[in-house]
Amino acid sequence: MKWIIRGLGVLLLIAVIAVVGVLMLPADRIARIASDQLTRLTGRSVTISGDVSMTFWPVLGVSAGGLEVGNADWAKEGAMFSTAQAAIGVDASALLRGEIRITNVEATSPTIRLQSRKDGRANWVFTDADGAAQIETENAPSKPATPLTIERLVIRDAALIYDAEGADLVSYAGVDLTLDWPVQDGPAEITAALRPAGQVVELAATIDQFSGFLDGQVQPVNVAVNTSGGGLTLKGRASLAGAVAGALDLKTSDTGALLAALGAGGVDLPKGLGQSMHTRADITLTPDRRLSLRELVADLGGNTLRGGADIELNGTPQINAQLQAGALNLASLTAGSGEGGDAATTGWSRAPIDASGLSAFNGAIALNADNIDLGALKLGKTRSLLSNDRSRMVFELREVRGYGGLFTGEFVMNNRNGLSVGGKLRAGGVQIRELLSDLAGLTRFTGQGDAEVSFLGVGQNLDAIMRSLSGKGAVNLGRGSIEGIDLDDLLGSFDVKGGTTVFDALTGTYVIDKGVVNNTDLKMLLPNFEATGAGVVNLGARTLDYTVTPKALRVNKERGLAVPVRISGPWSDPKISADVKAVIDLNFREEVGRAEQKAKQKLEQKLEEELGLTRQEGQSVEDAVKDKLEDKLKKELFRIFD
Repeated sequence: MKWIIRGLGVLLLIAVIAVVGVLMLPADRIARIASDQLTRLTGRSVTISGDVSMTFWPVLGVSAGGLEVGNADWAKEGAMFSTAQAAIGVDASALLRGEIRITNVEATSPTIRLQSRKDGRANWVFTDADGAAQIETENAPSKPATPLTIERLVIRDAALIYDAEGADLVSYAGVDLTLDWPVQDGPAEITAALRPAGQVVELAATIDQFSGFLDGQVQPVNVAVNTSGGGLTLKGRASLAGAVAGALDLKTSDTGALLAALGAGGVDLPKGLGQSMHTRADITLTPDRRLSLRELVADLGGNTLRGGADIELNGTPQINAQLQAGALNLASLTAGSGEGGDAATTGWSRAPIDASGLSAFNGAIALNADNIDLGALKLGKTRSLLSNDRSRMVFELREVRGYGGLFTGEFVMNNRNGLSVGGKLRAGGVQIRELLSDLAGLTRFTGQGDAEVSFLGVGQNLDAIMRSLSGKGAVNLGRGSIEGIDLDDLLGSFDVKGGTTVFDALTGTYVIDKGVVNNTDLKMLLPNFEATGAGVVNLGARTLDYTVTPKALRVNKERGLAVPVRISGPWSDPKISADVKAVIDLNFREEVGRAEQKAKQKLEQKLEEELGLTRQEGQSVEDAVKDKLEDKLKKELFRIFD
């Protein structure tokens, strides 16, 4: 027993000497010992530098001017963690059991680089506890991960880099992060403040069984993100590899401000189209950044869309969506088409058109709506497909009901090499008065019929586009009318005093060149007349110069009576007048000819009497006068020789 007691005393003395010896070691030497032990336990190069201070029990604490944790051997981009000022505390008793239980980590202005590969490897998983490097081609860790717990992590002003293989690099500066993870197999609370564009974006998240989440397992999560313009919540499941599934709720008071805070500034959404919004959807995001939206309900500030979408988020988003809408108000898209005052008289807008949004996505979006209000145009049931490919957007009208008829065709906007617009449109059974009234403020024409047009225009504003238009088209109307002129009265009195002309049919074709519509074959059939038309409509200047020539068929000794009517001036208030000279030329050419012949005969007779002319057979009065003057001149000349 005595020898046992002596032996224990010797051991205790050795322990005391060892502890005292350790305590008497310089701090930098202790730091090197600690970094060597952490290197052995984690399999990563751990370097503690600068001014160092230590605590030993129950927490092994290190406060250092510099701390660096090396990256995995397969990650070549630099240290996983580096900072110029850090404090770290490790549970000493847990460390003796081979566990890394970090009680607290504090770092100021660190650089944190997180990397993962498609084969499942992640640089935050410590698998090489003996420091041996993995073979580059291994897909699974060769050793079990060292147990790791961080009870509390506080990081200020960090540079955070997340590099997932196959996805875009994510990098943030000025990140503040706090992690509370008191139990290794329990949940973790994370709060963060990010500044992608200078403004604070606040994040709060709860992740169940955080240790499993770090190992790549899918775990339940609750996430909330808030900015000055709005925020979102997500309740579902996620993994560190980038897989997410759950219920998303996005609500904004100013979507532009929210996007600016997230680093996507410069987006000015129209009212009713996302300027403010409340969107709910079931989402699924895969590690290769494929996003699926189902049960989508998006209130865009007055307009509500429902449906689903599949989106690829690598590079320019690739969208495939099916959307349904009830009443869709898109009047904000066409607001401000003039430059102040009455748009019908002030002309087309010269404000620059920003078409950069055409490069925001590629893909196809199918939209069905009960009715659409475009401000100037009011459409009924609509089935359409919008497709976009590298800044060339095609708006296909599969079925558009409006103005009593059906519209089909396509409209194209191309901003690949400057802005151009074009299309091919067809209308069947359309009420022309309502359509022309909404399009151009013209209310004088009525009728129902068919029309088609193909067109192309270029320019960076609406005025330039209208002045550059080229194309062609045709119109075929049934029974209708032209208000402001009564052709029956006109043909009776040649006086334009208003009224209405009713026609049975109207047909014609036209070509468009440099914004000017030219027509030469207009034909109208009236109960007792027929009418033709020719002239131009200047779309750029919003003027017209057009002549309609109605012809009464059973007058003027069955030769008919034609009265050309000229319509000219601005199309908001054109001038209508009859061309009396043309009336005479067209209808009384024979009578004028006979009258001129009688007058000529009377003049010749008078000349013969006054001059005493005697005309030879077949000789004209002019020749007779010439001969008489020559004879008289000869007689006067011959007198000189008398």
